Order: sequence, then structure tokens, then C-alpha cells
Amino acid sequence: MTDRPTPPISSRRKPKQERSSELVRAILQAAIQVLAKEGIRRFTTTRVAERAGVSVGSVYQYFPNKASILFRLQSDEWRQTAAMLDAILHDAAQPPLARLRLLVHAFVRSECEEAEVRTALNDAAPFYRDAPEALDAQAAGDHMFHAFIDEVLPGVTEPVRKMAGDLVMATLTAVGQQFSEEPRTDAEITAYADAMADMLCAYMASLAP
Repeated sequence: MTDRPTPPISSRRKPKQERSSELVRAILQAAIQVLAKEGIRRFTTTRVAERAGVSVGSVYQYFPNKASILFRLQSDEWRQTAAMLDAILHDAAQPPLARLRLLVHAFVRSECEEAEVRTALNDAAPFYRDAPEALDAQAAGDHMFHAFIDEVLPGVTEPVRKMAGDLVMATLTAVGQQFSEEPRTDAEITAYADAMADMLCAYMASLAP
């Protein structure tokens, strides 16, 4: 039995004119609203088109199916996160552990501010998580963070550095997601991020020779 080919999830075509770009932005904004309000089970291209005030055919000009819309939303989120990581982790003016602290604060705040849509995108992950585009995006983020860990722990063996990077990333993702499941005040976010940063920085310091 042959494997069924993976449906395309990349955008069907790129907008070349400003009007086309505005249409794509309207479709994506509508998709966020549908996803946040109705959840993944009721998410369809028809509902997105209705919310955007355009025809379904207009949506299909740029997105071949609902998986491609969901992946575009997730890709945009990944790009924003990658830009945040890059700006913080490559700031040579800050010591490595200070950068890690800044990263924790930025990550926790981002999780809380975008909790509703992020949760819905997590529910939608089965539609695109095994696609090559998704795997490439995740690999790029992993590589960036592990390169930072190599800088923090230059005298530590590679297996220990890899374990440290995996543990820090898993902790940020799991704990940040759990914390953001309820509405949080600014003071609560700051206090929680401080505590998590203290824990992760102490762990990293304990690994240094």
C-alpha cells in the first residue's frame, strides 16, 4: 500500500499588488477571529470567507485548503517568535544569562498576550505538524536556541548541552502554556517570569565548569 501524499499547506501564490496583500491580510485576520471564537472543529474556508466578506474563490486563490490557512497563521507566529529569539539571544551587549532572563520574560508575556489564538493553533497542529515546511521551521528555531546554549556552556560536553537546551525549551513551552491558560495581570506575569528565570538561570549556572 502506498502512502497518501501530504496535502499542500503553503500558500497557493504570493500577493504581488497592494490590493492583493490587503486581501490576504483580511483573510488571515478573519481566520484568527474564526479560530478564536469557534475553535478548530468549526473552522472552515467558508466561515473564513464569510468573516472576511469575500468569496470562497478569493480565499482559494491564495490558500488551497484550510490547512494552508492554519499553517500560514502558525508560520507567522513562528517568524515573530524567531525574530524575538534572534534579537535577544544575539545581543552581545548582554551577558548570556541576562539574555536568558530577558528571553523568559518575553516568552511568558507573549504566551499570555496571545493565549486564545495560540491555544487554538495548538489544537490545529495535526493539520500541518508533519508537513516539511513545519518541520523546517521548528528545526530552525531549535538550531538557534541550541547555538545559544553552546555559547553559555562552552566547556561542557555536547550531550549535556543538548540536554540543557531541550530541557529549557520544554520547560518554557509547557509551563508558559499552562500559566497562560488563565487571564493574568501584568504584575502576575512579571513575578512568574522572574521566578522561572531564576530557576533556569540557576540550572544553567550549575552546569558551568
